[in-house]
Amino acid sequence: MKYSAPAPQDWSDAQPHAMWAEARAAGAAVPAAPSSFDARDAVVITQFAAADAVVRDAATYSSSIHTQTAGVFKGETMRGMDGDEHRRQRALVATAFRPSAVERWRTMAIEPVIHELIDAIAPHGRADLVADVTTRFPVQVICTIIGLPRDDHQQFVEWSEAINLGVLDPERGHAAADALTEYLRPIVDARRADPTDDLISGLVHAELDGERLSEDRIFSFLRLLVPAGAETTSRAMGSALVALLTHPEALAAVRDDRATLPAVVEECLRWETPVAMVMRITTRDTEIDGCPISAGTPVTVLTSSANHDERRWPDPDTWQPDRALQPNLAFGAGPHACLGVNLARAELHVGLGALLDRLPGLALDPDDAEPVVAGYAFRGPQRLPVVFDGLGSPAMGGSR
Repeated sequence: MKYSAPAPQDWSDAQPHAMWAEARAAGAAVPAAPSSFDARDAVVITQFAAADAVVRDAATYSSSIHTQTAGVFKGETMRGMDGDEHRRQRALVATAFRPSAVERWRTMAIEPVIHELIDAIAPHGRADLVADVTTRFPVQVICTIIGLPRDDHQQFVEWSEAINLGVLDPERGHAAADALTEYLRPIVDARRADPTDDLISGLVHAELDGERLSEDRIFSFLRLLVPAGAETTSRAMGSALVALLTHPEALAAVRDDRATLPAVVEECLRWETPVAMVMRITTRDTEIDGCPISAGTPVTVLTSSANHDERRWPDPDTWQPDRALQPNLAFGAGPHACLGVNLARAELHVGLGALLDRLPGLALDPDDAEPVVAGYAFRGPQRLPVVFDGLGSPAMGGSR
């Protein structure tokens, strides 16, 4: 078979799992037709073992292709670098996402933000959890960490979506990247003159090889971090809520035993991986599962397909929170594994737990359509109407 992606205008509503299953059956690596934004023949990686090997082998499968795609909108970022250059750039911001730092963010940002959002909906007895919570929660947390005003979170969400999907709508992507840069410029200037303890101050005053980062490099970092912090966890949290709310017995079990929540979260990440694919480009001729791949070939690693590989997870399309835990590729692997994995898991655990604690009787709105997880490159629900007992429960005094 020759793999062919859906038309770009269909990406947001796409349901590609059946297509990915067909591709997996054809092989671990499948030739792909050129895309609408890259005329080169390509290859897609469909099965877990091959996908895991590709993302770990940066010498053969380079991330430099991101400079030609997302980098057009974000600038030159560590996501498009390999080797020592990538390690040096990543080290500049890695400390902000280590477990010890995330514990600090838990009390300073994660818990206050989720409880403020729940405060706003609790009296009403109904809400759209996507519009009212999941699209607001992670972006406000990352704003706090970076040092941006939380009040402008909705604008950051809009810019982030346009930048992440810039290859589908370049004019909108460039406009969003330019607007975000102009918004950031006076904040960067202020931190240069008067540093605080936020991530912008850290970038402005960081040194790499004895030199301060250029303005272009600072803005590129921020154009990468804002969308990454805003989009991925939002979609993951939405899909996790869909899973729980469409399985009331599992929802009740998590309410009764919060120790089961980490396993639930991991199964949700496997079942509906929020970032469904990552890009690489080959640096030399190679071969996967009998499929020859020439140097300079774009390679799309279908992480969502890999996380549904029947060879690793029996009945993979079924959400089963009691599965034996084993690593999946929701956060990637290897040198480019997601930098914010600890933050994302903390947001999911705290956010889901707070919703269950404070919204008794939480259930899907019986008067609305059942929510649907959709998307091709990024997956999550677009709406999640729910009902619950009005007024909810107050936040515990120590968690605010």
